[in-house]
Amino acid sequence: MERKNAWEKYTEEERTKVFAFAEEYRQFLSACKTERECVTELAARAKAAGFRDMADVIANGITLKPGDRVYADNMGKNLALFVIGSKPFEEGMNILGAHIDSPRLDLKQNPLYEDTDMALLDTHYYGGVKKYQWVTLPLAIHGVVAKKDGTVVPISIGENPSDPVFGVSDLLIHLSAEQMEKKASKVIEGEDLNVLIGSIPMKAADGDSEKEKADKRRVCAAVLEILKEQYDFEEEDFLSAEIEIVPAGEARDYGLDRSMIMGYGHDDRVCAYPSFAAMLEMEVPERTSACLLVDKEEIGSVGATGMESRFFENIVAEVMNACGDYSEMKLRRALQNSCALSSDVSAAYDPNYPSVMEKNNSAYFGRGLVFNKYTGARGKSGSNDAGAEYVAHVRAVMDGSDVYFQTAELGKVDAGGGGTIAYILGNYNMRVIDSGVAVLNMHAPWEIISKADLYEALRGYVAFLQNA
Repeated sequence: MERKNAWEKYTEEERTKVFAFAEEYRQFLSACKTERECVTELAARAKAAGFRDMADVIANGITLKPGDRVYADNMGKNLALFVIGSKPFEEGMNILGAHIDSPRLDLKQNPLYEDTDMALLDTHYYGGVKKYQWVTLPLAIHGVVAKKDGTVVPISIGENPSDPVFGVSDLLIHLSAEQMEKKASKVIEGEDLNVLIGSIPMKAADGDSEKEKADKRRVCAAVLEILKEQYDFEEEDFLSAEIEIVPAGEARDYGLDRSMIMGYGHDDRVCAYPSFAAMLEMEVPERTSACLLVDKEEIGSVGATGMESRFFENIVAEVMNACGDYSEMKLRRALQNSCALSSDVSAAYDPNYPSVMEKNNSAYFGRGLVFNKYTGARGKSGSNDAGAEYVAHVRAVMDGSDVYFQTAELGKVDAGGGGTIAYILGNYNMRVIDSGVAVLNMHAPWEIISKADLYEALRGYVAFLQNA
């Protein structure tokens, strides 16, 4: 079944909308490179769009009614948004769920060390990465430092043109004969992903002997002096810091026709952003609209800010209570009767690597929103497998709004695989299917998407919230 290319259907006016939304997203992707930055930015936009903070609603005993907009921030790493519908909660919600964490390098808790007059930061990679892709790139430092006095200091170095950048070195080709014989998984080892951040030693104290000079970490001391001056940062503050190393620089238009975007973190912000944007278009839906943006998907959806936590269930209970419509039984029914899209990316067909793709069941650039009935690996292990009836329902919703969509699998049956948050939503017995945008270079520092697919995702998510 051949799916049409969405670019061919757009009028000039529609193309203008495609490029305008893509530019809006490109700027968001450039500015928000961590889950915390995403939550801070989107919570501010939600508030500006009339969403109330559920913390205020609960504290002040505010009663919610159809059409009201609320959001909840979980530890600065999750964001849930609701637009209250006219139907009772127990009839179910229409839910968009995406994740806002991306593969990266995290600093270890005691990361700073010195070797041969160089100061470096020791890292622990986060999520599934090809480690060799992270060397010889300009990298930036993002994150927060939580001080013992309770203050939390944001850090971002490497994004402004006047900022320095950082990086992980690689072995020169002239001396790499042995390295080149290694498997790709071993060419760069995890413990070798050390970020170089300085090389000027602090001036030695008067009277220091040559041995004392050699024993002191004088380059580290100079680096710490800069951090102290700019961020009031002591070395021990690394213990309570969450600092991420990410590619430096803005997302860019890709291709002579500017039809694509290259950027860091498309997986999964290319689904999170249109999910959020779709929520802004809701007025008074019949079924309550919900959008859940979660952390930790790349490492198994674990912990208090991952999808495995009770945050979503708890905040739904709070929203229902604020509507005067809560009971434990109604909450269970609300979750069971909901329809959900697990908004996560899919692998785009790459003509450079056709051997791992099966053409009839691959996602292609420009052909719209992608639905994966199932994901998983090794015989669908770890997969949510959406029921045929729900797939038919979603097809009808998309066709009814002239949304271009396609269906796909994540490569050939025995080529590999992957998972999403879909099965966790399915644990509530709600109907859920994976849907998202096709990505080239998935999990690489720089990924690529089609602007047409991004726009069709927005249109598809709006249609789903209105009509599922």
